[in-house]
Amino acid sequence: MRSQVVPTEWPLVALALLLTACGVAMVYSAGQTDVPNFVEGIWRTQVLWAVLGIGTAYVTSRLSVRLLEWGAVPLYLVAVFLLVLLLFIGTGAGTAAGTKSWLTIGGVRLGQPSELAKVAVVLMLARVLSAERTAPTSLFGLWRPALIVGVPWLLIMAQPDLGTGIVFIGIFFAMLFWSGVSWPLLLMAASPGISLILAFSTGVWGAWFLLLLALVAWKRPSWIESTAIVGANVAMGVVAPILWERLNPYQQRRLLVFLDPSSDPRASGYHLIQSQVAIGSGGFFGKGFTDGSQKRLAFLPEQHTDFIYAVVGEEFGFVGVGFVLALFCILLLRTVRIAARSANPFASLVAFGLTAAFFTHIVVNVGMTIGLMPITGIPLPFFSYGGSFMLACWLSIGILALVSSEGRGRADGLVI
Repeated sequence: MRSQVVPTEWPLVALALLLTACGVAMVYSAGQTDVPNFVEGIWRTQVLWAVLGIGTAYVTSRLSVRLLEWGAVPLYLVAVFLLVLLLFIGTGAGTAAGTKSWLTIGGVRLGQPSELAKVAVVLMLARVLSAERTAPTSLFGLWRPALIVGVPWLLIMAQPDLGTGIVFIGIFFAMLFWSGVSWPLLLMAASPGISLILAFSTGVWGAWFLLLLALVAWKRPSWIESTAIVGANVAMGVVAPILWERLNPYQQRRLLVFLDPSSDPRASGYHLIQSQVAIGSGGFFGKGFTDGSQKRLAFLPEQHTDFIYAVVGEEFGFVGVGFVLALFCILLLRTVRIAARSANPFASLVAFGLTAAFFTHIVVNVGMTIGLMPITGIPLPFFSYGGSFMLACWLSIGILALVSSEGRGRADGLVI
């Protein structure tokens, strides 16, 4: 049988393996507490999921970009169907016990379909954007990409899962940017969301609204689009208090303690305060592997999932968190390089979309543990405990390796 040359993205795979090994070690450490709990042995399950994820990545890397493009539609439809199903039979877990994020059958949690939906949306959005001869130049030209992302986003927000919803928004705007959409158009498309966020202060919202009017006057979109932009921003400023009242109480408290953790130090503010104490107490070199006092005394909540970065800070200090962030930066730079080198528009958009997903997870998770972002319950790639999330991370690595190999024209690598 004729040998086939299959290049492998070894630097990317090595980075992912190193991050996974560090993550499993931190999940193990998170279970070493003075108060016995179920977290003590979950590192073994994390290893199994990591092995399964690596196997999934290997199989995926042996496919073809054309097959990925063909499979984008059925995968997207399956993901949407599962998200709809969650609204009826979904369950919660941990700090998200009130959500419907997990697919549970017979009392057994099978995973979070939203993790599959992230990859499906990236593939489907890449297929639609790459099919266009030119990048959209008007808001109306964004209706198809907005529909593709909007349907699963609305279903996820109905669970409700704000953290995952943020990831979808990051994917949407990053892929539009990579497809060639101009920054003024992106800013106008994002303006209603910005108005919603800034509506907490009349003065801040007013300043933003004046800047938006100046942008509209400069770019001069059609009168219909101009009216829609201005009207949507005014509407967001008006309905912000109504939307605030519709948030679940725990979501309101999370946003309030982001501004002032001391406003609720024994309840919603407790998570952030303990996380900051843990990271700050680590100093420069940390307290040592498994020796974090906040963690051992079980003061740090969700230390194996959402706040695992705080365990890194407490036990390995500034040096440890700097090392982890450096690994993530190299990973992101590598994935952007893969996207830039690909001559296939679909493959390039897929690579950049997956990069955006990783970037959003990293920035929001690290930011919320140190108080720069609201606590939204978003995991840290390769570190946070969770089977479906680990599978999604490694599936993304497999797709990126595939894009890299076809982008190089299969000219170098291992002979098998």
